Amino acid sequence: LLFGRLVNGGRVTVDLNEKDDVILEFPEGDALPPPAPAETVEIEIIRLPHGRDLALPDYATAAAAGADLLAAISEDIELKPLERKIVPTGISIALPVGFEAQVRPRSGLAAKNGVTVANAPGTIDADYRGEIGVILINLSQEAFRASRGMRIAQLVIARHARAAWREVSELDRTARGAGGFGSTGV
Repeated sequence: LLFGRLVNGGRVTVDLNEKDDVILEFPEGDALPPPAPAETVEIEIIRLPHGRDLALPDYATAAAAGADLLAAISEDIELKPLERKIVPTGISIALPVGFEAQVRPRSGLAAKNGVTVANAPGTIDADYRGEIGVILINLSQEAFRASRGMRIAQLVIARHARAAWREVSELDRTARGAGGFGSTGV
C-alpha cells in the first residue's frame, strides 16, 4: 500500500512473486493515491453523567484501527504491581447485530508502564448496553497511576460470524494435524 508524495519523482518496483514484478514510474511531484478508506459503521453512543466532559472515542491517526478509550474516573487510581481494576469509560454503545467491539491494550502503556488489558481482547457484544469498563492490570514491578481522561485502551469494531455447529465423528486431516502450542516453531 503506497501513498504520499514523491519528492523527486521515482520508480517503485512491486515484487508480486518470483516471476512477475510491476514497475510504477512517477514524474516529479506526482502524488500516489491514498489508501482505500476503511469501512465505516454508525454506532449509537451515550455519554454517561460521569463522562460528559470527556471526548468520545477517537482515532489517533487516519489509518488507526482502534479508537482510544478514556478513563472516566473522578480521582486518580493506583494499580500496584499485579493488581487489576475495572476502569470506567463513561460511555455505553449500541452495536449493530453482526458486529462486536474489542477492547485492546494500548501499546504505549504496555511498553512503557507494563499496563495492559487483563482479558485482551475484551469482547463487547451487540446486545450489551451497559458502561464499557476496561480491566487494567499492572504487570510491572512499579505502581501505576491512572488519571481522569487518560487513554487507557483501544476499541476496535469488527464484524463476526456465528457458528452453526455440525457434529461429526472425524475431522479432515491436515499436514499440521493436532500440533499446537509451539509445534510449528518458537
